[in-house]
Amino acid sequence: MKGKFAWIWFLWMAPMMALAQDTSYLASVRAELRKTWPNNRAVQLVFHGHSVPAGYFATPAVHTLEAYPQQVLKGVKALYPTAVVNTIVTAIGGENAEQGAKRFEAEVLIHLPDVLFIDYGLNDRSIGLERAKAAWVKMIRAAQAKGIKVILLTPSPDTATDWKASNNPLFQHAAQIRALAAEFKTGLADSYAAFAKQADVKPLMAQSNHPDGEGHQLIAKELMNWLQ
Repeated sequence: MKGKFAWIWFLWMAPMMALAQDTSYLASVRAELRKTWPNNRAVQLVFHGHSVPAGYFATPAVHTLEAYPQQVLKGVKALYPTAVVNTIVTAIGGENAEQGAKRFEAEVLIHLPDVLFIDYGLNDRSIGLERAKAAWVKMIRAAQAKGIKVILLTPSPDTATDWKASNNPLFQHAAQIRALAAEFKTGLADSYAAFAKQADVKPLMAQSNHPDGEGHQLIAKELMNWLQ
């Protein structure tokens, strides 16, 4: 298989293929987190995306301290008590990957992330797979050109739709993000798969398209797999 047909095959097979987690990917970051004063430095964790990492629960309420970026910070500090860690959230509610890519240089890379987490799949349904892919690729390449470690997140659910159906845009964007992680050899936090394994996701949702605190815990757990 070549070209477009190979991509289509991988896009649809990706949900059934386990992406191997290379635990060495963030080994240098974990080593930095283990250092103690005066040999340590601030480690920058940057979370870029839409309303979910921004902390929106039931709109317009914003639960910053319960959102997964802060839950990851708590998890990291529990594991690495001597680490100096900055959690920087550049997420904007309602934004898609094209919009995020436009401000990527000025508002994201300026923070010199040690690890960059990208989470746009939920809102990228508004721009479609092709445009979303172009925007994700642009951000991934820009980050990797500066030696930044990147973790891609598949989307959390939208329970107002049949979100687990293979013809649902959310399913398709999740598959595309998995494929991008494999193509660019980034890390992957498969939030979509983690929610799909739950018997009932509604208790994990603040509203149809925003997780609550427990839902954010589920996402944070996927991210912490890379940092512990």
